[in-house]
Amino acid sequence: MSQQFTKAQVAEHKDEKSGMYIIIDTGVYDVAKFLDDHPGGSKILKRVAGKDATKQFWKYHSKQVLEKYGPKLQIGTVKEEAKL
Repeated sequence: MSQQFTKAQVAEHKDEKSGMYIIIDTGVYDVAKFLDDHPGGSKILKRVAGKDATKQFWKYHSKQVLEKYGPKLQIGTVKEEAKL
């Protein structure tokens, strides 16, 4: 799982067919196969697909949730981009 993604690449994956990628902190997660299992429903995951969901995630979840599901869903990390 050493794949790195730019934010633009993550933004291209926002439906079930191409994968539904979200960013939490520096991790990139594909939540497409988690839609039916998400306790808050699939609607919220669909709304943040292709985006940085860090703020929303930490508002409603604890560190234990990421430790439990993160390893199964993480596909890579966010590539550091040059800031001009």
